[in-house]
Amino acid sequence: MSSDGMNYAPVGKAQPVVKPGDFSFAVMALDHGHINGQTNGLVEAGATCKWVWDSDPKRAEDFSKKYGCKIARSKAEVLEDKDVRLVAAAAIPCDRGPLGIEVMRAGKDYFTDKTPFTSLEQLELARKTTRETGKKYMVYYSERLHVEAAVYAGHLVQQGAIGRVYNVIGLGPHRLSAPTRPAWFFKKAQYGGILTDIGSHQCEQFLHYTGARDGVVESARVANYHHPEYPELEDYGDASVTGDNGATFHYRVDWMTPDGLGTWGDGRAVLMGSEGYIELRKYIDVARQKSGDHLYLVDKKGEHYIDCKGKTGFPYFGSLILDSLHRTENAMTQEHAFKAAELCLKCQAKAVKVA
Repeated sequence: MSSDGMNYAPVGKAQPVVKPGDFSFAVMALDHGHINGQTNGLVEAGATCKWVWDSDPKRAEDFSKKYGCKIARSKAEVLEDKDVRLVAAAAIPCDRGPLGIEVMRAGKDYFTDKTPFTSLEQLELARKTTRETGKKYMVYYSERLHVEAAVYAGHLVQQGAIGRVYNVIGLGPHRLSAPTRPAWFFKKAQYGGILTDIGSHQCEQFLHYTGARDGVVESARVANYHHPEYPELEDYGDASVTGDNGATFHYRVDWMTPDGLGTWGDGRAVLMGSEGYIELRKYIDVARQKSGDHLYLVDKKGEHYIDCKGKTGFPYFGSLILDSLHRTENAMTQEHAFKAAELCLKCQAKAVKVA
């Protein structure tokens, strides 16, 4: 398990949905380590990584050696290759939206790391461009899509295991690991704010588990409690949202994970339903097990513990490939991806800074 979330890149079982060579993708902008998780998921689902391009030749070379793809001389070389159906990227957050517009206008689907935007203006331009081009703007909301306990919880909710989900609590603590972070990480105009950045995971989970299609931000707060040497960093944030179906949501994100924790963050979620509740301990079960993917279920029949490791795999990536090929929306609808982004941006915009 990685000591910091930036380099957390799950590896799963190969579950190909296409034959070798049937689906080629390219990788651009290696600014965030999540690009490795994105690539792992696609390759395990049968996709072929054909190209890599990055502004840093050394990063591109290292990536090429790891995944066996060719190094492109320019973005144009990638975007003009008609064999490439999708471009995966993990640019600096403020650059993710503009890169996505460029990719879609070149006739390819786009798969970006979260957070997908740093402004509502970027979001609206992406919405407009998806309508004009018919291309997809998909997002790597890894804290649900690349965590088996979170995937399994979704199955339980769909099966009615806890009835109607009317409240979600999301906890997303991360380890700062400041010396390893790039300069953009500490510039708010580039990372977008904590409720927009790591908060994007939380907003997506709320929509997914409750079935809400929209929400109203009731309150939001941010602070820099412990890192005055980085004045633009927000090391804490929380927000409350009411969904359009009446479900409620509270989330807290922070950069306060202590060094003594055995992983980069004790990510959790609690789903409260009309007939029971679920707690997810995604990456560790503190003082009990260093491994992750723990699910606790309480229902009418009793108390249950489920070790989700190896139970579901990561079906999102195969579904994404098939969606790209067949123009379906089984992995995630475009509106869901955009609405999660919109909610976290609105939380950030409404946030009061705690002195």
